Amino acid sequence: MATATASKLQNFINGESVDPVDGQTEEVVNPSTGEVIAEAPLSTKEDVDRAVGAARKAFQSWSVTTPGDRATALLKLADAIEEHGEEFADLESADAGKPRKAFLEDEIPACADNLRFFAGAARLLEGKSAGEYVENRTSFVRREPTGVVGQITPWNYPLMMAIWKLGPALAAGCTVVLKPAENTPITAFKLAEYAAEILPPGVLNVIGGHGEPAGSALVTHPEVDMVSLTGSPDTGKWIAKAASDTLKRVHLELGGKAPV
Repeated sequence: MATATASKLQNFINGESVDPVDGQTEEVVNPSTGEVIAEAPLSTKEDVDRAVGAARKAFQSWSVTTPGDRATALLKLADAIEEHGEEFADLESADAGKPRKAFLEDEIPACADNLRFFAGAARLLEGKSAGEYVENRTSFVRREPTGVVGQITPWNYPLMMAIWKLGPALAAGCTVVLKPAENTPITAFKLAEYAAEILPPGVLNVIGGHGEPAGSALVTHPEVDMVSLTGSPDTGKWIAKAASDTLKRVHLELGGKAPV
């Protein structure tokens, strides 16, 4: 088994790895050994602005790509995760302290399968006829991408939770700013590296940092149209209240008590 070596992580914005605006970082520690395995960026409101701006610009073109093109991209990303499964396993085991074998056998297949599922779903979006409510006019429902989605993932399944959020958002034509948990960010940044070879710049952006200031800046940003969180009920309640100011849509999985 390979060992993860200490590395400098950078925010991933508009298809490029960049340092945070103020250059601040913090150590990422292997919980099973106490070893420092990386230096992660501490993002500020300015970094969030850059990431959201890139996502907003990319949305203009990504939102009008064909379902077939989006599906092809997700299928390629699924292949990349399987191809680099051993590397992801080394990183996730060191970062989250979980058994490497369990990650390879349980999570890598699930990640690839989820992306392939949503690749198929991207091609099955439909609008439903609602009838003629006005003379000589037909009313119908048209499904359109929501916009820029801010996504916040937890520490316990860092890569898999990111995939669960990215798959449906990208399939629908949305663009994403993802903030992984500050203590397990490594595989999210690695995923962004491989996604850069597949997705247009700005479609997927990843920023490091804590709930304050990075997370709160993402949730309250006026150019973010939807927020998705997997986390605690207290955080979810705060997000629901904060998102209401600008009528953002929210998707909240809180404390393992999701409807499904």
